[in-house]
Amino acid sequence: MSYDNLRRMEVAGLVEREGWGLYWRTDAVITQHHSVAAVCARAPNAIVSLITALRVHDIGTQLGYGVWIAVPHGERAPSMDSVRLHVTRFSGPSLRYGVVDTEFEGVPARITTPARTVVDCFRFRRRVGLEAALEAFDEVLLERKATPDEIWRAAEACRARYLVEPLLYDRAR
Repeated sequence: MSYDNLRRMEVAGLVEREGWGLYWRTDAVITQHHSVAAVCARAPNAIVSLITALRVHDIGTQLGYGVWIAVPHGERAPSMDSVRLHVTRFSGPSLRYGVVDTEFEGVPARITTPARTVVDCFRFRRRVGLEAALEAFDEVLLERKATPDEIWRAAEACRARYLVEPLLYDRAR
């Protein structure tokens, strides 16, 4: 669509500008994940992760401010004025394992699975807090959103077995 057509639609009230290169239809249904949709529209290679993935999967009580995403090492992190971004970097198998396709408000997106999200919370525990990681671990198992085996495989793929092995061993006893 040309800029002139987009501008005419904005003047007519059919679309609203959200940020640089980002427009929403004024009749679109806004959901609780609107900011996540905006980030995924702006950064299609981003992976929704950590605290935002916990919120989407309804795990724990963390209400982190902003949107948490992961981008590949070496890729430029997106910047947005309307949303605070927390960016982490993934590489190798971490870019693929435990990442599923989804969508937010019609915007294609990728997000970590519950098991992978728990492992990432331990990997980035200094950023999200050890309490958040432990809470997510317990709740995922309690509510059967992931099995211990799924968490173990995600930890193996992300080379983080040493972080979750003591907890899995303790829960098995």
